[in-house]
Amino acid sequence: MSSNLPCIILVEPQLSENIGMAARAMKNCALTEMRLVNPREDHLSAKAVSASSNSQEILQNARIFSSLAEAIADLQYVLATTARHRDQTKKVYNADAAAITLCSKIKSGEKCGIIYGPERTGLRNEDVCMSDAIINIPLNPQHCSLNLSQAVLLTCYEFYKTQNSSPVPFFETNHSSVASKEKVLLFCQHLEKLAQDFIIFRDESKREKSILNLRNIFTRAELTEQELNTLYGIINHLSKS
Repeated sequence: MSSNLPCIILVEPQLSENIGMAARAMKNCALTEMRLVNPREDHLSAKAVSASSNSQEILQNARIFSSLAEAIADLQYVLATTARHRDQTKKVYNADAAAITLCSKIKSGEKCGIIYGPERTGLRNEDVCMSDAIINIPLNPQHCSLNLSQAVLLTCYEFYKTQNSSPVPFFETNHSSVASKEKVLLFCQHLEKLAQDFIIFRDESKREKSILNLRNIFTRAELTEQELNTLYGIINHLSKS
């Protein structure tokens, strides 16, 4: 992670537990600097610390400001999160495009921040006008309101992804190796032999298609050696019952 990370600015947060959960979301995404503008409740209360889930160092180091102008005075680029349409001429990003922009600004040496409004009302127009651009997270138009900590997590996570290469998807085999195609096909042949008396296999017009369907079930399943042995055991038991 870059040493120059965006700070998270909560404007007039109402509930201490939401401040705590925002700190937790920040720590999830390796961000550390929280700034609070006129919080209504104590950000170091028991509720806030409990909600932070072992992220209390962010709360303890949070800086308190009496106005948003003071909170962003040392910043060079700030984004305002809002779900509502604003009658202002500003560039509007979704969360991932905003993260890419932040990453670019930070790499060029600019100090950046993201602003979030109060839980009940969101940011005022006079707050938004202090920002360089807007972050809008497109959600269900009938219900696009987010909890404060959810908004923090979504935006911070998109930035976190720009700082960390995404892990390549992998297949967890639970300490058993994936079965070779030879073993899977031998199992299919064993199953087909046991199924010879099924009506669908006795019908020559359906036999070939049925065999293909059966083999496709098992060849696309990426069966492990352990799973294949389990299937052998079950099928052999059923064939003798």
